[in-house]
Amino acid sequence: MTTSDPRELRSGLKPRHMSMIAIAGVIGAGLFVGSGAVIHAAGPAAIIAYATAGVIVVLVMRMLGEMSVMNPDSGSFSTYADRAIGRWAGFSIGWLYAWFWIVVLGVEATAGALILHRWMPGVPQWGFALALMVVLTLTNLASVASYGEFEFWFAGVKVVAIAAFLVIGVLAALGAFPGFPPPGLDNLVAHGGFFPNGVLAAFSSILVVVFSYFGSEIATIAAGESTNPTVAVRKAVNSVVWRIIVFYVGSISLIVLLLPWNDASIAKSPFVAVLDAIGIPVAAVIMDVVVLVAVLSCLNSGLYTASRMLYSLARRGDAPALLGRTARNGSPRYAVLVAAVVGFITVGLNYLYPDTVFLFLLNSSGAIALFVWLVIAVSQIRLRRAAMRRGVQVPLRMWGFPVLSYVVVAVIVALCLAMFLQPDTLWQITISLAIAVLVSVVGMLRHRAGGGSTQKAAGSGSLPAADAVVD
Repeated sequence: MTTSDPRELRSGLKPRHMSMIAIAGVIGAGLFVGSGAVIHAAGPAAIIAYATAGVIVVLVMRMLGEMSVMNPDSGSFSTYADRAIGRWAGFSIGWLYAWFWIVVLGVEATAGALILHRWMPGVPQWGFALALMVVLTLTNLASVASYGEFEFWFAGVKVVAIAAFLVIGVLAALGAFPGFPPPGLDNLVAHGGFFPNGVLAAFSSILVVVFSYFGSEIATIAAGESTNPTVAVRKAVNSVVWRIIVFYVGSISLIVLLLPWNDASIAKSPFVAVLDAIGIPVAAVIMDVVVLVAVLSCLNSGLYTASRMLYSLARRGDAPALLGRTARNGSPRYAVLVAAVVGFITVGLNYLYPDTVFLFLLNSSGAIALFVWLVIAVSQIRLRRAAMRRGVQVPLRMWGFPVLSYVVVAVIVALCLAMFLQPDTLWQITISLAIAVLVSVVGMLRHRAGGGSTQKAAGSGSLPAADAVVD
C-alpha cells in the first residue's frame, strides 16, 4: 500500500544522521587495509598522495555543494547534469553511478563474509554474504530513518576507531609507551628517503588514493531526505576538508612516522602493524571488528545510494516508472529491491567466477568515479554561468571560479589519461570507457527520440533547465 502520492520520498534523516554520514559515512576498508598498498608503492610520500587526492575531492565537493544548496535532490549530480549538459548526460551518469554501487555490493558482502567466516568457520562464507545482504536490504526497505540510524552507529564506530588510533599514535610518537622508543623523523628519510621509489611512483599512487575517497557525494544525495537539506549540504561540504586532513592524511602520516614504510606488516594491514608494534593487545581482532563495521557501512550506503539514483532516474522518465514509486514509509521499495536483487547476483558471480565474469564487472566500474567527478565539474561551470546570466544568488560558491573549476576538469582528465599509462588500470579505464560510451549513446538516442519526460525531480528548484544553459 502506498502513500497518497506514491512518488515522494520522505524526509526522515535527522541532523545527527546527516552529520555522521558526512563525517565518516564513506570511510571504508580502503583506509584501514588498502592504504598499505599505497604506502608500499610510494613510501613516506604516501602522505603527499593522500593530501593531493584530498585537495581534488575537496574542490569537487565544493562544486557539488554549490549546486546542491540551490536544489537538494536525491538524484544529485545526475539531476544537475540533466539540466546543465543535457538529458543524455543525466541518464548516462545516473545509470553508471547506480551500476558502480551495485557492483560494490558484491565486493563488500564478500569482504564482510570473509571476516565472519574466520570467526565462525563452521558457517559457509556464502551464508554470511547472504545474511548481510538480507539484513541491510530489510533495513533500507523499512524507512530512510532506518538507513540513517544504522549508518549513524556504523560511522560512529569508525570515528571512534580512527580517533583512538590518532591519539595512540601521537602518544607513541611522543614516547609514552615504554616498549616503543619514539623514532623521531627517522622513518621518513632513513629507508631510501622520502621518495624511496621515485617521485613518479608517489604521483602514480594518487590514482589509487582517489578511488578511496569516492563516495563523499553520498551526503548530498541523502540531503534530499533530510529535515533541513540546505544546512545538511553545507555541513557535508565543510566537513570534507577536516575529515580528509585528520582522518586520512593524519592517520597515514602517523603510520609512516612510527614504522619503516617497507615493513612487511604494513603492506598487509598498516593499522594493525602500528598497534602491534606499540604493544596494544589483540590489535588484529580490534581492527577486524572495525573493518567489518566499515564493510557493513559501505554495503548499507551502497544499497541506499543505488536505490536513490534508480528512483531519481525513474522520476525523470529514464528508468521504469515502477522504480519511482514509494511505499507508505517513504522508501522507494521497488528501487531498493531491484538494486538488492542485482547485488545478490553480483555476490554470486563473485563466488562462482571471481577471476572472469566478476572481474570484468569490477573493471567496468573502475573509472566511474572519475567520470562522475568530471560531470560534476562541467555541470557546475555551466550552471554557475547560467545563474550569473540570470542574476541568481548562489548561497554556497565554488572558490576561485572559474579558474579553479577548469583546473579541476584538467586534473580529472589527466587522471583518466594516466589510467591508460598504468598496466594495472589500463583494462579498467578501457572497459569503463566503453561502457560509458555505450550508455551515453543510448541516452542520446533516447533524448533525440523524445524518450522519457522531465518530472518534478528534474524540473523544480532554482537551477535552470538544460535548454537554458548555453555558452
